[in-house]
Amino acid sequence: MRIATSAHTAASDLTARARIRDAAIACFADEGFDATFRTIAARAGVSPGLITHHFGSKTALRAECDAEVLRHYQELKTDSLADPSAYLVQNLTGPSAAAPLVVYLLRAIHAGGQPAREFLEHLIDGAREVMRRGVETGVVRPSRDEEARLRYLTYQTMGALLIQFLTSPGATPEEFVRSAQAGGRDQILPTLELFTEGFLTTRRMLDDYLVFVGDLQHAPPAEHP
Repeated sequence: MRIATSAHTAASDLTARARIRDAAIACFADEGFDATFRTIAARAGVSPGLITHHFGSKTALRAECDAEVLRHYQELKTDSLADPSAYLVQNLTGPSAAAPLVVYLLRAIHAGGQPAREFLEHLIDGAREVMRRGVETGVVRPSRDEEARLRYLTYQTMGALLIQFLTSPGATPEEFVRSAQAGGRDQILPTLELFTEGFLTTRRMLDDYLVFVGDLQHAPPAEHP
């Protein structure tokens, strides 16, 4: 027998599913992916059976959490393009509402294996769109190899955060992000210098490399200073 559901029941059902997903994101950020259905249910204010009803398995629940975290993280990065300086100052001076998202990203990568590789590829897919918009709006310089630069920056960013995360055992997501914000102030100046002014005083190494790999379009000048 099939029982018809009202519009109100359907809306409540969707709300419960979203509440479970959001609670799972928070629990996975706090405890890692070993967090149990019972823990997630307690945080969401539902029964463990309702999680099984909506998601069936932890694998399916995590897949939906992954998608939501990646979607929201890309949204934050896209919004930052409107005023990068204001976004930077806000993250230096104010509390971060994205703390669970950041820690979830790090746990997903640190978990390793095929799920981590797939998650990282999805993260890069989102960053690719943000980078494209950055180049289009003139915030970011174009690259000779956009894909290579994108992957390099993603690995550098996630790798640096992962080192900080692994050397901060026991910290809650909020504590970790506050600590990263405080420590990040020592890293922002050299990072902005590198990104804005560069590091090497001449083009020689770049030009020599381009000749070495056969990129004649970007051949070096006849003389080097």
